[in-house]
Amino acid sequence: MITSVFSKSRPLNYIIISALLVICYFLYLQKAPELVDSVNGIMTRTGLLLLLIGSLFIINFVTKKNGLSKDNSYTFLFFFSFLILFPTTLVNTNLIISNFFILLALRRLISLQSLLTPKEKIFDASLWIFLAAIFHFWSILFILIVFVSILFHVSRDYRNWVLPFISFFAVGVIALMYALIFDQSLIETIVDSALIDFNFNYFTNNYQNFALSLYLVTATFFFITQALTLPNKPLNMQSSYKKIIVAFIIGAVVFLISSDKNNSLLIYTFAPVAIMATNHIESMQVNWLKETFVYVIVGCSVLTFFSQL
Repeated sequence: MITSVFSKSRPLNYIIISALLVICYFLYLQKAPELVDSVNGIMTRTGLLLLLIGSLFIINFVTKKNGLSKDNSYTFLFFFSFLILFPTTLVNTNLIISNFFILLALRRLISLQSLLTPKEKIFDASLWIFLAAIFHFWSILFILIVFVSILFHVSRDYRNWVLPFISFFAVGVIALMYALIFDQSLIETIVDSALIDFNFNYFTNNYQNFALSLYLVTATFFFITQALTLPNKPLNMQSSYKKIIVAFIIGAVVFLISSDKNNSLLIYTFAPVAIMATNHIESMQVNWLKETFVYVIVGCSVLTFFSQL
């Protein structure tokens, strides 16, 4: 039933998922009413909600525009499911903004395979990644995908290798000027966040533990299947899928080494896993297996979400 609904890319599907995200977002805000007890708080939360919805549409655009999936809505559905699987993500301002910038960077890097305006895409992607690092330092590791993309597509032009450093300089100047004029603690905050911490004793309830376990099993399974089926992908698409795999690995590393660890840090892996999950569902020939996979992912996400309210 659910696969027949989302096996097509219908506007209604996007409206339904977006509406469900809005509902889940405001339901979870009931746990923290202090976040919306002022006009500024309401505006901030509304802006973050728009960024979350925007993230859904960006990842959907990336998959459709670059042929990473067929004409369906699975990626949209899975990304939403992962968001509510870890509902603390919905109120984590810095991670929402940082991940939004990372998705914008991935959008530019995946489209680099067309070889149209590669320098602009490399510069833009690097710029978005360094901006993301202002909000969560270790997201700076995604700059590795920029160099991987250069290696795949435009490695012969030495100027392409220099562009990320120019972007770094540009963002550094902007951040420094902002710190001097508006917030002198910004640089100190960024430096303090550049810590490596492997402490995982952050669980406050069993539901968080269950959600993490479920996600790790699911993500690992889709990662392995994606890696194993990579040689079967069209040659002109393999570089794009490799970037998705690299993005997942980097997202996992960001989660592993970040300080102030919590499940929300997995947000950087949501987009790659959603794409890999979509590819796996598309490759399945038995309908009841498709239904089972989708129902398990969506059902467990919904149940876990309501258990954490």
